[in-house]
Amino acid sequence: MLKLRATADPINLIASLLFLGAIMHTFASVHFMKLAHKYEHENEAKAKVDKRVFVDGKDPVSFKATLFHFLGEIEAIFGIWLIPLLLFITYKYGWDHTTHYIDTRNYTEPIFVVVIMAIAASRPVVAFAERALSSVAKIGNRTPAAWWLSILIIAPLLGSFITEPAAMTIAALLLGHQFYCYNPTPTFKYATMGLLFVNISVGGTLTHFAAPPVLMVATKWGWDTPFMLSHFGFRAVLGILIATGVYFLVFRKDFVALKGKADAAAAEATANDEEPAPLWIIGVHLFFLAWTVFTLHHPAFFIGGFLVFIAFTIATDHHQYAISLKGPLLVGFFLAGLVTHGGLQGWWIAPVLSALGEVPLFIGATVLTAFNDNAAITFLASQVPAFDQHLATDTARAVALQYAVVAGAVTGGGLTVIANAPNPAGQSILSKYFDGGVSPLKLMLGALFPTVVMACVFIFLPH
Repeated sequence: MLKLRATADPINLIASLLFLGAIMHTFASVHFMKLAHKYEHENEAKAKVDKRVFVDGKDPVSFKATLFHFLGEIEAIFGIWLIPLLLFITYKYGWDHTTHYIDTRNYTEPIFVVVIMAIAASRPVVAFAERALSSVAKIGNRTPAAWWLSILIIAPLLGSFITEPAAMTIAALLLGHQFYCYNPTPTFKYATMGLLFVNISVGGTLTHFAAPPVLMVATKWGWDTPFMLSHFGFRAVLGILIATGVYFLVFRKDFVALKGKADAAAAEATANDEEPAPLWIIGVHLFFLAWTVFTLHHPAFFIGGFLVFIAFTIATDHHQYAISLKGPLLVGFFLAGLVTHGGLQGWWIAPVLSALGEVPLFIGATVLTAFNDNAAITFLASQVPAFDQHLATDTARAVALQYAVVAGAVTGGGLTVIANAPNPAGQSILSKYFDGGVSPLKLMLGALFPTVVMACVFIFLPH
């Protein structure tokens, strides 16, 4: 069947080969970054002896270094690979076909992630989250270990209510402030990022509206929050506790070293005289966060709200850090590229999913999620008649397959940066703590154990 589909329309095979090229490119991104740094150093050496004066006294920029930096920016890779894809579609089918394809994609989620990231990263919201988690970390004397446990357990579960992208943004920022800043070992860095990605992926399954892969099927399959709590929620909580607890025990000696660094940093730190954001400003920011979540299916509303939010930050600028849009825009660009590529992968994913039984489907969805956004996996599954209890001849099997594909999709959501929509947000925030950028292979290894734990919880606990 796959061979027939591949030959029926040339775009099927070409689109998948280009998608594969983009995936392979992400695994080679570190090498592009190394070349970019090399050319930057060469350019700096040349600039020292260059007597020319440029506009506004600017230093000369290396075009070659910038190009390779762009090629090594994981958030940009899928957008880069859209260029040959769109050129091929235009050449083969014409410009009208290309514009029709783009116009029929749904880019609401990428736009939503840009907005929610920018709001969640604002000073009042981060300060509020830090204060709330600090009360939990206080149980462990606010050591790096106490912060680590608090962030990696509580923040992912909050994702069920404030959405996964918002939870990822807050968790990554707090991990940067309370953990990564003390320069843990590379193994510990990747283990923590992998654990964060997996926990966020499953932590959004307590409700039916926060996790993208659940959102794709909830309405069609009639899933609501009570259903999610009884079928997914308690398993997700148990899996998060087990995986985080085991990693805590594995790296307990590393925490001792981090505590020494934290104590030394605290002894050297000067008093912070910055005026905290007033409660009413924090309340307004939380309102904008809630408004964005409430209107997440209606871009005109949350974009309008975001513009009002920006105006509010200008009016209260003395209590704000500058709103940085570079990271959110890159993440949005990444997700938009993934949506565009993913729309042309259904020709092979749907037949593969529909041919599998319950456990093979769970494993298949977990593996496929590593190489395609998990929301795309569940969306394609929702289009297969065998998964619809109203259309399938075997209703019990259809219900079992529904559980298997969604459980597999959220289980595999931490294996790669492309597996779950919030992952690029977390990587964008934390990449500065990794020399030469984040290695996709090491990230996958760091996420492997938590993924196995989640798989065992979802497969072996009765449902």
